Amino acid sequence: MLITFKCRACPDVIMLENLANYLVGIVGKRLGHRGVITHDELGPAITKLEAAIAVDKQERAEHEGHFHEGEEGHEPHEIPPGLAQRAYPFLDMLRAAQKGNADIVWGL
Repeated sequence: MLITFKCRACPDVIMLENLANYLVGIVGKRLGHRGVITHDELGPAITKLEAAIAVDKQERAEHEGHFHEGEEGHEPHEIPPGLAQRAYPFLDMLRAAQKGNADIVWGL
């Protein structure tokens, strides 16, 4: 299922429900049928999401240090997209909403 986040300060952001649930959870909300991140909640939400992205980048950097592509006995594998790649459209929306003093809503 697709979730559409709407905000009057920027274009809509559409994502799969599992990613939306994960990102909304990071910022301290629950993905219900309808929801809102108010402009008062945006500062802490941005801080939480930026912190989660930083942790993910650090963990990925550590994993890349143990990457054994092409070594004998190790199967080649593709590294999936990181949180930063998946979260930046939502993070950009949070920032735009904060700048525009707007709320973010879904399920309307």
